[in-house]
Amino acid sequence: MLKNYLKIAWKVLLRRKFFTFISLFGISFTLMVLMVATSLFDHTFGPQVPERDMDNLLFVNMMREEHSEGYSSSGPASYYFLDRNVRTLQTPEKVSVSSVFFQVNSYINNRKLALDIKYTDREFWDILEFEFLEGGPFGQQEVAGASRVAVINENTRNQYFGEGEALGKTIEVDQVKYKVVGVVKDVPVLRVNSYADIWVPITLRSQDFNKPGLRGLYFATIKAKSPGDIPKIKEEYAAMLKKLENQHAVKGTKLSSFPDTILEAFARTFLGRGTEPGLGILYSILAGVTFLFMLLPAINLVSINISRIMERSSEIGVRKAFGATSSTIIGQFIVENVFLTLLGGILGFALSAAVLKLINDSGVIVYADLGLNLRVFAWGLLLSLIFGLIAGVYPAYKMSRLKAVEALKGGSK
Repeated sequence: MLKNYLKIAWKVLLRRKFFTFISLFGISFTLMVLMVATSLFDHTFGPQVPERDMDNLLFVNMMREEHSEGYSSSGPASYYFLDRNVRTLQTPEKVSVSSVFFQVNSYINNRKLALDIKYTDREFWDILEFEFLEGGPFGQQEVAGASRVAVINENTRNQYFGEGEALGKTIEVDQVKYKVVGVVKDVPVLRVNSYADIWVPITLRSQDFNKPGLRGLYFATIKAKSPGDIPKIKEEYAAMLKKLENQHAVKGTKLSSFPDTILEAFARTFLGRGTEPGLGILYSILAGVTFLFMLLPAINLVSINISRIMERSSEIGVRKAFGATSSTIIGQFIVENVFLTLLGGILGFALSAAVLKLINDSGVIVYADLGLNLRVFAWGLLLSLIFGLIAGVYPAYKMSRLKAVEALKGGSK
């Protein structure tokens, strides 16, 4: 039966070219926008190199101090706090402390290069899965000795050294020379915990190590032994922070800091929540926005479909006169509509790929590598089916209510 429905759907779409064109345009444009947004969401929060093992990773990006005098301050944590309190947690498998990225300048052939540098420890390379094109990361010995070695990204290599190899060569930034020990694939700027153009040993900023205070310019990346340990890490972290609050140095000051996934950190910042990140609320907002965005074109498609019904009233009347049931009519129309939506989805995918390539090439998002991977494709397919059902159920019901005599007269009820 489905095969027959598809044959009929194809014939109907070819016969009513104007309605088909208008419907395909609306569907493909809507799905293109949704696919671009989905790809951007996945690129920012999904498992991507170098943060591929997202189920086992937590990030400490913020420290908020609420003072008893009534004022508060927030920002990245200090090395002092992360090294003495987070690095010593017992539950995690590994903990890395790294700096935020800083802009530095380099000059090559009388040309200035503005680069972003990040200071990292050895654990940074053990936890995150960078894709090395040349060499490898610097080791514990280089970190302990504060060696002037660097890992650079592909773009920096190409700009500084051309197309040749960079391994073993020297790069100079802010009048400091570093020996290149590795080259990695570019990391998008949206991955704030791992992004940089140049990574160097954290011990080169040892002046920050003993500065007292809880806020500074550092992040912590925590790797759990398994996803099941994530709640335990959060509990241990909360207990550590509570103990720190009760110490004399910060007595009367309420501390807020959390080991979060990337999405939890975004939700907590976006929603301004405290102890709970509010992922459920964020998902509800995203679902609501998606539904509202799909609703208007769905209503337009419903109107077009109802117009198609009026044009096909005689056909429906004939089919009913020969014994076609309401369920058969409804099934046929829903299949037609889903088939049309899937065609629009295919066109939407093609348009999405073109738009994503334009975004990647434009440089609007530094080192963006947006694409339609399997996760994005699955979401697109699901949205296409939902869109088709939303736009097809009511017109199908209205079609089934047409009585044979009235349908043959070209009327509706």
